Amino acid sequence: MSTLSQRIRTWSASHSEAAKPPSEGDVGKEQDLPQLVHDVQLEATQQAKLFDAQIHKMKKERRFFVKARFLFPLGILLGILLGFILIQPSDLQDIHSNLLLIMEEYDISLKIPDIDLSRVELEWGRFRNNIPEVWKLNNDGREFQVGEAMKARGLTAHYPIVLIPGIVSTGLESWSTSPEYRAFFREKLWGGFNMVSQVIFNREKWISAMMLDPITGLDPPGVKIRAAEGVGAASSFMTGYWLWSKIVENLAVVNYDTNNLHLAPYDWRLSMSNLEERDGYFSKLKATIEGFKYGATNLNIAPDKFIFHDRARQGKKTVIAAHSMGSTVMLVLDLLGRFKWVESPEHGGGGSDWVENHIESYITIAGTHLGVAKAMAAFLSGEMKDTVQMNPAGAYVLERFFSRKERQKLFCSWAGSASMWIKGGTDVWGDANWAPDDEPGSSHTHGELIAFRQPSVPLSAHNITPSVEPTKNMTADDASTWILERTPSTFQKMLWTNYSFGIERNEQVLKKNALDPRKWTNPLEVQLPNAPSMRIICVYGHGKETERSYWYAHGPHEYEESFVEVEHSTCTDPTDKCNYARPPSDMSFSRANWIDADYTQETTTPKVRNGVKMGEGDGTVSLLSLGAMCAEGWKRPRWNPGGIKVTTVELPHQPAPNIPRGGANTSDHVDILGSTGLNELILKVATGAGNEIEDRFVSRIREFAQRVRWD
Repeated sequence: MSTLSQRIRTWSASHSEAAKPPSEGDVGKEQDLPQLVHDVQLEATQQAKLFDAQIHKMKKERRFFVKARFLFPLGILLGILLGFILIQPSDLQDIHSNLLLIMEEYDISLKIPDIDLSRVELEWGRFRNNIPEVWKLNNDGREFQVGEAMKARGLTAHYPIVLIPGIVSTGLESWSTSPEYRAFFREKLWGGFNMVSQVIFNREKWISAMMLDPITGLDPPGVKIRAAEGVGAASSFMTGYWLWSKIVENLAVVNYDTNNLHLAPYDWRLSMSNLEERDGYFSKLKATIEGFKYGATNLNIAPDKFIFHDRARQGKKTVIAAHSMGSTVMLVLDLLGRFKWVESPEHGGGGSDWVENHIESYITIAGTHLGVAKAMAAFLSGEMKDTVQMNPAGAYVLERFFSRKERQKLFCSWAGSASMWIKGGTDVWGDANWAPDDEPGSSHTHGELIAFRQPSVPLSAHNITPSVEPTKNMTADDASTWILERTPSTFQKMLWTNYSFGIERNEQVLKKNALDPRKWTNPLEVQLPNAPSMRIICVYGHGKETERSYWYAHGPHEYEESFVEVEHSTCTDPTDKCNYARPPSDMSFSRANWIDADYTQETTTPKVRNGVKMGEGDGTVSLLSLGAMCAEGWKRPRWNPGGIKVTTVELPHQPAPNIPRGGANTSDHVDILGSTGLNELILKVATGAGNEIEDRFVSRIREFAQRVRWD
């Protein structure tokens, strides 16, 4: 191509000179001009042919598995496989009636003949029975095994047990009777295949039903969504995808049932105060725990006068097991919070010794004690590792169908999920030069929670205005402020009237914080209850790469409809913490920000994958949040004045590659609920053999926790 360009320049120069009156010396040059033009045309033709040949070669070299002739049959096979896994034989008889209901809902007039599917049901059942258990998502051949082993040791139900699920494992169903939402009545809008069908075919209505009112933080007019009830509410997320069912099965083997086992689901979208105001959640939970100990008819009788007629109510304390966000719910909610609510004379009225008298042990499973980095990304740009690491086709479909802005708008209406905002600031998560969990030789610190790299190509190539000034890298404190500046003031007001995310070292202030509900979800700003005979057991997985910090890209300000301010919705935090500068009124409210998914660097420390800097954890929650309070913070009298014994059990992530969800030794954030190690631990505590459980560390959490600036 350089030769061609040179010849074109030569021809142009000659052509411009040709316009001048020819001299005697130019006559020979004019005779060469036609030949030069011919040579240029021939060169251009050859270069075009070469270019076409290279394009053809690239197409031929395209890998087979990215071609449509491979992907289309693969999609069909995967659909059939999912059908075999998820559709039960008994479901076939319902296909006809379900199809008629769908046609009626969409006013489709079409007569469908009755078809006898009994033979198909029989053959389908026979085929499923021939599939090995390890290849079924809902069963893997280990059902009831842990319970049987405990029963063989002579262990049986001893303490009543309460299970507190997390965000993913709590189903939500509609009780709306308004005409526009009547089709949802008693249907699950979170969890189950009905959720999938509504998101696909009725997305706008589903989003409007799931969003909360930005002012009150409660149901919007005409909508009523409530947590599903009973053990089945969180046994499975949908058919074939188990959650708490493994634990329930093993507890049942050692004589647990609904008389001594209670699953306490909750509407995780609500703030903790609204959870009590609307649903009376903590009042009901307090009554349930007291009922386990005293019986429903004995609650107003002095303890020394109780007569126990039910083996399930023999004056025993309760064991509580909480997973993920459920751990935040139990530390006010997790012992810190709603047990603070129980003790508070202005709320539960249980007295300062209520926890000591009613709680035997508290098991926090993969607890989000100090927050989750992915929550920050979700509030900022509606993204997380799971969305940016999708293949390009999946990412395109997701963005077209459920965009980042729509996801962000939904997240910002859920006050409950804001309880997973990271806590402790730079003292816990590090600063621009350091982080407690930085590896030796790191090229970039995790202390910069959000970082920006200089673009390697001009900004205009990405349709970004070149005049946009670069944004500095940000620590946890900087990022918190920066993210809030990009959220509606209604979200800011909600956040600062319900939560606090700092660290408190003054013991007198810590005691006073027991009366401040905003502090109850933050273990760094409130003390554990005075319950020296109680035990806390932290159990979580380790060994799965987890998102810890991010590389972000940014663009100019753009119009964002969801950021239009609601009247009288200015932030009114008394500490003035939320008086953030808003974008100028003539600007479009929000500046485009997104995880820099084009940036991947596997050879650096930490690894960067699609703009996500990876760290240690269980695949969802980072190691610092999972274990720092357990290994160090709660060992200090400042935060544990009653001297509660805290035991840490780390389970290494060792999934079986031939089992879809990892099998007995997985420690993934959700799949840990089915692991043998966790089930054994829960059953030992519940059956009175909890003294066998001792500290077990497989990570460097004690080293990392020592680096946190506690003092």
